[in-house]
Amino acid sequence: MGKETQHEASNAIVQKTFSDRKRTNILKRAEQLTIVFLLPKVPRFISPNLLTLIGALGSGLVFLAFVLGAYSTDQYLLLGIIGLAINWLGDSLDGRLAYYRNIPRRWYGFALDIIVDWIGIVLIGFGYYIYAENGTQIIAFAFVALYGWSMIISQLRYKITNQYSIDSGLVGPTELRFIIALILIAEVFAHGSIAYLAGFITIILFVINTIDSFKLLKLGDLKDRSQD
Repeated sequence: MGKETQHEASNAIVQKTFSDRKRTNILKRAEQLTIVFLLPKVPRFISPNLLTLIGALGSGLVFLAFVLGAYSTDQYLLLGIIGLAINWLGDSLDGRLAYYRNIPRRWYGFALDIIVDWIGIVLIGFGYYIYAENGTQIIAFAFVALYGWSMIISQLRYKITNQYSIDSGLVGPTELRFIIALILIAEVFAHGSIAYLAGFITIILFVINTIDSFKLLKLGDLKDRSQD
């Protein structure tokens, strides 16, 4: 099989596997190709639901890393990077595995994914709340609230456009995991930097959500006008 044919076959698999959602994030291509590479290697005894649980356990490990970092040493924060990787693995492969095995449960999976994602982000936010000091705990609350806002936006966008997207422009959950991982690394080498970096990311999330909200309202207005 020539390179061009292989490329076409790869694109066909990607389109089939991700047919239920639109992705716009920076790492989209690399992420999708990685997922397509991993799917055939998932053992048969691992189900999509088990992958969802694995993803949640990854968030739990991030929570644990913050707790250990608060009561022991900052170096435990590096466990959070492993937790983020596990979270990506479970969260990214669960629904895709169902489509790959031709056993998709579209609405069940949709609901389960949102619920588990929310539990995961609350765990991470609560972990940071425990770790934070000198009154910066408010950042943990703001981060969880803003992430919840972005989740609401994605659901409303789906309702209005009938097109499901988990990304805010070029930034999606995967990019956010990378950013959190970099913040954890920075905190290990420069204690106290996490408050400034997390605060900055929170401000960026607020700006993105505000822009997305206005876009969403505009889409809703256009849909209302088209139905008049």
